[in-house]
Amino acid sequence: MKPGPIICLPLFVALIGTAQAGTIVELSAAASRPAANDRFHAQLYVEASAADASEVANRLNRELGEALRIARQTRHLTVRSGNQHAYPVFNREQKIESWRMRGELQLEANDPATLSAAVTALQQQRVALSGISQQPSAATRKTAEEGATEDAIRAFEARAGQIAQTLGKAYKLKRLNIAQESMAPPMLRGMAMAMEAKARAPMPLEAGESLVSVNVHGEIELAD
Repeated sequence: MKPGPIICLPLFVALIGTAQAGTIVELSAAASRPAANDRFHAQLYVEASAADASEVANRLNRELGEALRIARQTRHLTVRSGNQHAYPVFNREQKIESWRMRGELQLEANDPATLSAAVTALQQQRVALSGISQQPSAATRKTAEEGATEDAIRAFEARAGQIAQTLGKAYKLKRLNIAQESMAPPMLRGMAMAMEAKARAPMPLEAGESLVSVNVHGEIELAD
């Protein structure tokens, strides 16, 4: 992936005088780098209804088993079952007249075309799609975090040096904290609805980027 633009956020500076040592300066810096969304996730579900609770559980297990069998036929796809929920259905007298169960299915792939093809095959078997999301893989996120960390530390060092030079003093680092965060795009529910409407043909998924940010906060001591 071609490196994206480096984004450096505003710096915060505070001067704190102390009696025991030189002047303590608190400052912070931040930097961000984009990370390609190269890991794709889909959440699907199967529902079953029956008057008897044990029967609805048996139906759901059969349909989930078939969905898992179909999904596992797709190569390079990670497949796992998710949560299961049971809901009573009440009649007008507020008495339970039947039961409904939902079982979830989770799919993951590095290739959006692989995920799209698997979802389409499952939709043809009455498996419903609830959402699709994308995010960087662990390796891609790590690379972006490392780059953003270096950028943020350099920005911190540059600001510390500028402050010390402006005041005509030497400085030494007293404390440094590094915090990482990332902003991934939300679940693509709109695309999920579109794929429901066009379940007979795979819909191409467009990979985007997530912004990985690193915040550096610390203290330097200016020599008196």
